[in-house]
Amino acid sequence: MPYSYFALDIDGTIFSSESIIYPVYKEAIENYCNQNSVMLAVPTQESIMLEIGKPVKKIFENLFPQLKETERDKISDSILVLLAKTIREGGGEYYEGIAVTVDKILAKGGKILVASNGRKPYIDAILGYLGILKYISQPTYIDGVHHFSKGDILKAYVQSGISARSILMVGDRLSDLDAARTINCDFAWCAYGHAPVGEITEYEIRLDKFADLAQYA
Repeated sequence: MPYSYFALDIDGTIFSSESIIYPVYKEAIENYCNQNSVMLAVPTQESIMLEIGKPVKKIFENLFPQLKETERDKISDSILVLLAKTIREGGGEYYEGIAVTVDKILAKGGKILVASNGRKPYIDAILGYLGILKYISQPTYIDGVHHFSKGDILKAYVQSGISARSILMVGDRLSDLDAARTINCDFAWCAYGHAPVGEITEYEIRLDKFADLAQYA
C-alpha cells in the first residue's frame, strides 16, 4: 500500500545520538553541579539510551527522580543547547541514504512529516545539517502546551485534514508504535534503531535500512 505522508521519528530513525549523548549529558550535569554546589551521579550511557524516544520530561524524571521538576528542567535545557551545538558542528551519526530516500519519496509525490518527542532546536539541528529541513511539511513539535507526545503531534496532523490511513509512522521505539495506534495509522519499525531486543513485536512494515522506505511512497 502506498502512503502519502511519512511521519518520521528522529533519533534511531534517521539519526543516532549514541556517540555524543553521554559526553553531552556528562558536561551539562557537571556544569549544573558546579554552578549549584550539589553532587549528582552522571547516568550511564546505557540508562540514557533506554530513555531515548520518551517525552523529555519523562526522561529526566526517570533519570533524576530525586530532583524537583524545575531542577530537572534546568539540566534538560542545558543538555538541549549542548546537543544542538554538537550536532550543528557535525556530531552524531546519520543512517545511510536519508537525503536520497527523502528525495525519492518527494519525487513520487509523498510528503515528509516529523513526529518526535525531541524539542525543536534538536530536531532542526539534525534536519538542518542534513539539508532536509526545508522539505518538512507542517513542521510540528512538542511544545508543552498543545503537544506533549508523538501521539499528540499525529493527532494534530489528522485534525489539520490529513487522513490517518494516508500516514505511515516511521520509528524505532515503543513510543512510535503507541503514537501510530493513537490515530490508527500504520507503523514502520526501523529494526536498525535503538529498541532493545523484544521491545517491538507489532508492526505493519519492517525496515532493515531507511532506504527501504522509498518503495512505500
